[in-house]
Amino acid sequence: MRTRKKYSEKRQAILDVLLETKEHPSAEHIYQTLKPRFPRLSLGTVYRNLQEFKREGTVCSLLVVDGQERFDGNMSEHAHFVCEKCGAVIDLSIPLPDDISSSVKLRGYQVNVRQLFLRGRCPKCATKSPSDAVPKASGL
Repeated sequence: MRTRKKYSEKRQAILDVLLETKEHPSAEHIYQTLKPRFPRLSLGTVYRNLQEFKREGTVCSLLVVDGQERFDGNMSEHAHFVCEKCGAVIDLSIPLPDDISSSVKLRGYQVNVRQLFLRGRCPKCATKSPSDAVPKASGL
């Protein structure tokens, strides 16, 4: 379990949004969530704090969906599924294969973090028409 630092009320609220959700929010989503509680909060403040949390290793940046960087407060090793239709980023409780890291290490690379991203359609979107618009996901 990680030790929690003492932060300002706004900074702690930003971190709490990340730690209390599995939605992998964007900075914009965090900003919109906290703006009613902190009317003087700026989007820049959210971005600056997210960058600091990334530097500290408290949260990680996953990928960009529809032009917005998505964040995860769950720092344990786990896989993600990215829905190409609705843009949802979903945690998957599946083991990550060890042979991938072993193969990469044999080629001289040092593996520090293992992340697995699978793309497709979530169960809700899989039943909808395949011609529906697809959000652009990058960073995979």
